[in-house]
Amino acid sequence: MEIRTFHGPITPTDLARPLVAEFDQGNLRSQVVGGGEKMVVQIATTGMPVSGGHTAVSVELTQVEDGVLVRVGQQEWLGVAASIGKTALMALHNPLALIGRLDDIAQDVVSIQLIDRIWDTIEQTAQSHGASHEISERLRRVVCPYCLTANHVGAPSCIACGAPMGPSQPVACGRCGFVTAAGTPVCPSCGLSLVD
Repeated sequence: MEIRTFHGPITPTDLARPLVAEFDQGNLRSQVVGGGEKMVVQIATTGMPVSGGHTAVSVELTQVEDGVLVRVGQQEWLGVAASIGKTALMALHNPLALIGRLDDIAQDVVSIQLIDRIWDTIEQTAQSHGASHEISERLRRVVCPYCLTANHVGAPSCIACGAPMGPSQPVACGRCGFVTAAGTPVCPSCGLSLVD
């Protein structure tokens, strides 16, 4: 399961609508389950697919403070892997058998690329709403190490006790939006190196 957070003026509904519009066509069907602050968009192949088994993905959209947390579940890849393996074995035995499998191979490739298409749709929608992986100004706060008062990012001294604030500014991962403490070398959510 891959997780990304989008900070800004965006809601689960803002992301669910374009996902349904994009993936409720062709051999794919999508539906929304839930509403309000937590929604799940389910995307699946219709009926009995020609090849590759049943493709199914769940996109969980949860409202968080000043943004949306997105979790994309894994597809059922076993059928796709079996179909590609069967094609490879058939090609070894009889190369002309590939001609009859071209449509099936194309369907398998579409199934494999589905997760990437979902993330592309989510990223484009978030960007169009002014959301990103950057922490919003409203959430940027630094806690004074002496009196534990929240201060604005960049404040030279604590608004309550006057102590120097230092370099303890929070940062957000550029890939997934996970908020970490300053100096964290690797994002605990996606593994991206945060050291420049």
